[in-house]
Amino acid sequence: MPSLKDLRNRIASVKGTQKITKAMQMVAAAKLRRAQTAAESGRPYAEKMATVLGNLAANLVQGTEGPRLLSGTGSDRTHLLVVCTADRGLCGAFNSSIGRMARDHARRLLAEGRTVKIVTVGKKGYDLLRREFRDLIIENRDIRGTRPVDYDFASEIADSIIARFDAGEFDVATLFYSRFRSVISQIPTAQQLIPAELPTAGERPAGAGDGAVMEFEPSEEAILTTLLPRNLTVQVYRALLENAASEQGARMGAMDSATRNAGEMIKKQTQIYNRTRQAMITKELIEIISGAEAL
Repeated sequence: MPSLKDLRNRIASVKGTQKITKAMQMVAAAKLRRAQTAAESGRPYAEKMATVLGNLAANLVQGTEGPRLLSGTGSDRTHLLVVCTADRGLCGAFNSSIGRMARDHARRLLAEGRTVKIVTVGKKGYDLLRREFRDLIIENRDIRGTRPVDYDFASEIADSIIARFDAGEFDVATLFYSRFRSVISQIPTAQQLIPAELPTAGERPAGAGDGAVMEFEPSEEAILTTLLPRNLTVQVYRALLENAASEQGARMGAMDSATRNAGEMIKKQTQIYNRTRQAMITKELIEIISGAEAL
């Protein structure tokens, strides 16, 4: 049985941990408001951009394939997986859920005989995937120096992806991130970037221009050639914003659970301490009484 000193030290240690988790919860709550606002503000622009590109693609002249970012290479032999995670842990299953989805996707492609290349954005994604796919990771981008996430950083990632595509290094690119729904709900998401997956007529929201006669100047293909690279940057930027909000929401929930668990542990250890102390006092009293009676 541990001594009273050991129990006091243990209780003090858990109390110190509880203070840290409580502070981290409060910091995450403060950062979540800004990150959530940024993520929700970026959604309409990204969705409208996809809708506009969908309208342009639907109006292409019959038999025209369009830019390569839209039509692809005509093959799906080589896949590029862009895995976006955080640089820090202590945020529950946020990083591991994205890593698990990317890992399962890579395993399925490899089982089908495809070639897989991986680009990780964030230290945790690299740590999660390097154990099994170290030889497949061709680039790792650290985001610790880009707080808060900005458009220029997303543009660098998108330009790198486009440059690799133009060099013929892959045929299909898929982006993995976590979409923010609420503090207690973050949804791991896989989005195909190249060839661009655009909403069809049945998927567009009401009032998106279906049924209207549209004329484009210059041609649809020329506009798509200009907008598709920008759309790729917008989608990457949106994923980074969603990830930032999801990370803070997950960390807030994880630290709240850790704080409550620490409180329960303190309560349990305090009960053990009081029982041990009471037993020691009772034992000393019995020894005193027994000694007095012996005299």
